[in-house]
Formats: sequence, C-alpha cells, structure tokens
Amino acid sequence: MKFVSVRDLRNTPSDVWEALEEGGDVVLTANGRPKALVVRVDEEDLDSTVVALRRARAQVAVSRLRSGARNSGSDRLSVGEIEAEIKGARKARHR
Repeated sequence: MKFVSVRDLRNTPSDVWEALEEGGDVVLTANGRPKALVVRVDEEDLDSTVVALRRARAQVAVSRLRSGARNSGSDRLSVGEIEAEIKGARKARHR
C-alpha cells in the first residue's frame, strides 16, 4: 500500500496511476493523516466493488458500536432495561 499526499497527487498523478496499475492500493493523506483510499477497479467490476466497500465500511461501524457497548457496559443490559432506555429517549424527544 502506497501513501501519497494530496499535494503529491496534484503534482505527480502518474505515481498514483502506476501504483494502481501494479494492483496496489493508495492511501491519500492530508497533513500526514489518511483521508481516502484509492483502489483499482475494472469497469465491469465497479458495481460489485462499490457494494463490497460499503459492506466493509458497515462491518467496521458495527464493530465500533459493539466495542463501545462493551466498554460502557451497555452490552449487558437486559431486554427490560433496553426497553426502558428506548421509552425514555422517545419521551425526551417528544418534549
């Protein structure tokens, strides 16, 4: 995986295209921090690649939620406690 700054992308885009042609992925950075992932895709695989990336992003989000629930202890709530939380949130929203 190659890391390329946005500035380098603007100044030498051929480096990014070469990395993609070699089958690699490119991480675009801004101020030294990753901001985007550029992956090689073929025209006939575009739709399935987009679907796969969206699924992967959703799985990461679910993993973060589960980790947060474990860290806060909310993963051990009973069904009754969950229902009470939902009811309280709905009451607060209608006020």
